[in-house]
Amino acid sequence: MEVNQNLDPFLLPYFTLIFISIYLLAYTTIFKNWDPKIKPHASSCLISLAHGTPAILLSISAIFHHHHFAAKNTPLQTLVLDFSIAYFFTDTSHYFIFIPNDHLFIAHHLAVLYVFITCRFVVGYGGSAVLLLLVVAEVTSPCQNAWSLASYRKDDVALAARLYGGLSPYFYGFYTVVRGVVGPVVVYKMVVGGGGSGEIPMWVWGSWMVVIVNGIFGSVLWVCNLWFNLFKERRKIRKLS
Repeated sequence: MEVNQNLDPFLLPYFTLIFISIYLLAYTTIFKNWDPKIKPHASSCLISLAHGTPAILLSISAIFHHHHFAAKNTPLQTLVLDFSIAYFFTDTSHYFIFIPNDHLFIAHHLAVLYVFITCRFVVGYGGSAVLLLLVVAEVTSPCQNAWSLASYRKDDVALAARLYGGLSPYFYGFYTVVRGVVGPVVVYKMVVGGGGSGEIPMWVWGSWMVVIVNGIFGSVLWVCNLWFNLFKERRKIRKLS
């Protein structure tokens, strides 16, 4: 078992500093006049947007020619892992500071960090599998963050209310397909692929599977609750009209 150290180990602090800077810029300037209660949430959305699309493009490039699930991490895969670790570290810190009671989301972020950190620093293998799942997770990020930002202002900004109402069913549908169909297919292929020829210890591979399966299950429950609330609101509107 050989750890991948092909890249400058100081990239991770640089990426972390970038995400912290984006968060502070959002908090102090971009969302300066927003309600203090929602300003941290909006700032979190902005760093999520800054992470999502670049992570997708970099991940696709990183796994295009190196798609064996248990192969040794390439330099580009290592870079993407550092980039994503920096984002999740920053966003987890945001939750610890501003929303410490959101235990479920904190647990989710810590579990994701565990997978990324073990893949990057402990085993140095499996980057293709982890980054493929990252693509699945982040492909909904632009739509989700736009929906989230609109939801924060829908009660006091008419445009935000229209955007939230119009975007909701499309976002829910897209999210349902990605997390409820594509995600399980990718996990199945990972399970079939196994942990390679001993490069990835079974305890690591098995723990990744536990984290990933629970993450997908939690995502499906979350979007099902959104669908339930949407249908409930529309039934209420029909009764009033």
